[in-house]
Amino acid sequence: MKLWKIVLVVLALLVNLAIAQPSWADRPRLTQSADYTEVTQALDNLLKAKDAPDSSGSTPEEIQQQIGQLQLQKYILETAKDWGRCRNETGKTLAIYAHKPKKSFFPTSDQSTLYYLGDGQETDDDWSCDGVYLPSDAKVAGLTAGDNQGQELGEPVALKIVSGTQLIAKTNSETGAVEFNVSPAKVFKAGAANWSIPTLSQADIDSQTANAPIDD
Repeated sequence: MKLWKIVLVVLALLVNLAIAQPSWADRPRLTQSADYTEVTQALDNLLKAKDAPDSSGSTPEEIQQQIGQLQLQKYILETAKDWGRCRNETGKTLAIYAHKPKKSFFPTSDQSTLYYLGDGQETDDDWSCDGVYLPSDAKVAGLTAGDNQGQELGEPVALKIVSGTQLIAKTNSETGAVEFNVSPAKVFKAGAANWSIPTLSQADIDSQTANAPIDD
């Protein structure tokens, strides 16, 4: 009798493993992505520049801040078990870039599309949130070193995050500036990337119907 119970338990485990296997296969191997290659190379260059700050054109403080940001991005890429996700806690509609990854271990944001994420919503974990669109009249904090009050952009930009990032966007109740829990990996202006960077105001974005893929 005990032998039959053991056999049944083993069979149940094998069935569960067989069912779970596809979900494991969908997880991205982010350490084999282009993001990881770029981050590790940039980090290596900065660590060398830290030893010779005079030749880098940056202050030691700026170099150390950039190193810290890259180390965080590297950690995210090495430990993340899901695609990038974005959560909107700004109190208004947030424009984001996202795509539905193919069944591949190597995520790519080349096909990112602009979607509108409603306040309080979070993107679906089966999708990859690749970044955020900010209109020219947006007030944003943290894009430059030491900026905690925020500044108006003057032109629209796209903020790229590395794959696996769990991004949260909030509005500071005192300054009115949009803040992010993680600094963007890159800031694109119109024409600088394959992403569509239209000319929109926040009012234009707020008038859009939320259509981003979300977690129900």
